[in-house]
Amino acid sequence: MTTPFNKPHLTGKETHYIYEAVQLLHLSGNGVFTKKSHRFFEEKYGFKKCLLTSSCTDALEMSSILIDIKPSDEVIIPAYTFVSTANAFVLRGAKIIFADSLPNHPNIDTSKLEKLITEKTKAIVPVHYAGMACDMDEIMRLANKYNLFVIEDAAQAIDSFYKGKPLGSFGHLATFSFHETKNIISGEGGMLVVNDDKLINRAEIIWEKGTNRSAFFRGEVNKYGWVDVGSSFLPSEVVAAFLYAQLENLDNIQNRRKDIWNTYYKGLKPLEDNGKIKLPVVPNHATNNAHMFYLVCNSYQERTALIAHLKEKKILAVFHYLSLHKSPFYASKHDGRELIMSDFYEHHLLRLPFFYDITTEEQQRVIAEINTFFD
Repeated sequence: MTTPFNKPHLTGKETHYIYEAVQLLHLSGNGVFTKKSHRFFEEKYGFKKCLLTSSCTDALEMSSILIDIKPSDEVIIPAYTFVSTANAFVLRGAKIIFADSLPNHPNIDTSKLEKLITEKTKAIVPVHYAGMACDMDEIMRLANKYNLFVIEDAAQAIDSFYKGKPLGSFGHLATFSFHETKNIISGEGGMLVVNDDKLINRAEIIWEKGTNRSAFFRGEVNKYGWVDVGSSFLPSEVVAAFLYAQLENLDNIQNRRKDIWNTYYKGLKPLEDNGKIKLPVVPNHATNNAHMFYLVCNSYQERTALIAHLKEKKILAVFHYLSLHKSPFYASKHDGRELIMSDFYEHHLLRLPFFYDITTEEQQRVIAEINTFFD
């Protein structure tokens, strides 16, 4: 039997809530389940304003519009991230300034950030890789010093914390993903978090196709019209209903995922102790939300051979990002700096099968086959 890399987990209430949404005869966005989901995040994590979106990519694109990105602006993002992080700002004409990763973690190396800031810098977009927090104190210090926006790409970081405060609550804006590979899912889906009071009203307008429709339905204006740029960023109530069933089970899902993560860590620790691999490092300032489990091989050739060995045993393990600064689309636009650690993770990092319903037996088989490979 094949062990897949990912398998979506259903809590049991998804189709029931979708049926409820259908019976309520409100299937377009911003209905009962959308509002319930917004309230869940605002109450549990203290986010000021939450807006569900069709994807985390949409939430990032909303962010770019909200902070008025223009062709003369520069935006700092890590090179080791998904293309959506960059695309959101490229679409508005910004120049991307790529930052390197840390020697011991794929997160952005904040010690090298300040020298990337120029008079054209508009925003810093830290990505909380594997759901583990970047150094938000240093990022916010630089943002305050140079009057920059911070947009947290928290796609992988639901229910994770930095020094006791939830990720997604630091930046002026933050974005989350509910793609089926994430901890909490709705198939496709995302969310924009607005923590800056000055941006809340406009965020609602951009979210509603550039209209003040939300204000109209709250009775704050007697008619609604086109008042700004925007797009159709709302997910349907069917998506929101599915998501809400997941949110109700957040604690259970998180506890199970942490057990899976710990099983991998304990089972593979002897290999790290013998210098065969490196295991994930949880920074002192961060918590681990068990979004993924990865290991770092000693060479590209070794990783390639390990992937092939596991595939032969019907275990699907996959690498992750390709360095964006070397991508066919952006290589000619990059300033030429070498980003050694981003390239290192591109060639050495390997993600193991990780999903709620993976059995202990399946995990032990993965661990055993990795040990066999290195033996």
